[in-house]
Amino acid sequence: MIILGVDWSCPVVQTITLLGATGVASVIFLVNLYCYFTCGQCTSKARMEGKTVIVTGANSGIGKETVRDLAKRGCRVIMACRNLDTAKAVQEEIIKSTGNNSIILKKLDLSSQESIRAFAADIIKTEPKLHVLVHNAGVALAIRGAKSVDGVELTMATNHYGPFLLTHLLIDLLKNTAPARIVVVASELYKLASVNLNNLNPLNTKPAAYLYYVSKYANIYFTRELARRLEGTGVTANCLHPGLVDSGIWRNVPFPLNYPVKLITRGFFKTLEQGAQTTIHLTVSDELKGVNGKYYMDCKEATLNRAAQDMEKARKLWEESAKIVKLTKDDPKI
Repeated sequence: MIILGVDWSCPVVQTITLLGATGVASVIFLVNLYCYFTCGQCTSKARMEGKTVIVTGANSGIGKETVRDLAKRGCRVIMACRNLDTAKAVQEEIIKSTGNNSIILKKLDLSSQESIRAFAADIIKTEPKLHVLVHNAGVALAIRGAKSVDGVELTMATNHYGPFLLTHLLIDLLKNTAPARIVVVASELYKLASVNLNNLNPLNTKPAAYLYYVSKYANIYFTRELARRLEGTGVTANCLHPGLVDSGIWRNVPFPLNYPVKLITRGFFKTLEQGAQTTIHLTVSDELKGVNGKYYMDCKEATLNRAAQDMEKARKLWEESAKIVKLTKDDPKI
């Protein structure tokens, strides 16, 4: 059989093809083996009975694995999810597999300020304590961007402005529960972008994927300024890079690019369980008690580049973010 000028029935061609395929498979295996032994593992055996943790975006990806781990530790976990149908199945699965019935599901769309305020009001009404708030939810568009119901660019609305507003609305509950923690899932991909303080609602940016990197940069600025403002309150804020993870964040890559992306993510990226380790570490580890304003990778403190340590820019981003989410004088202050 001759295709593209190659006789695929030829034994030599078949042998070369087999060797090539074997070589690729071997490389993928070795990379996965390397990742398994070198990626950080949360070694803490801390139990979480009596603790309440909110995990946003908990219906899939590393959020789901974070909930599963916390459930095994006896934690009361509130899954804050946009898609309740998918989340319900995940909730039931985790309850069944861990035997922990204290896995609560609540509606939260981080791209909608109305949804965030409704969620926060419900939490304040029903939860006497909140020990950890995990900002895990995120969205990454590919080429074309989109606009939230509030007229804010969708990626920035979901990944940065949503967590910013939610933190403000729940901060008093966290302070009253202190010691408490805020954990923000950022990304090392922040290094591929910068935050333009003159255009913090970057509609019509193409490719829209770039705004994912911008939002992760904003997560880091937010965490550092938040930590500064929380000094002495008993509430700490830290952020992390989970690693390159084979998660649903890549589902919006369009055809035909989605095929090579799937090959790369499944062959070379961390598994969901591996990707959740640093989030879990920051959430449960006793050694993190009192640690504030730090950036972690593979369960170890990592170094930010100089630009990401610019506290003046972090302050300005905070002030402009407050305007975009329409904070009022009646909202809790940080």
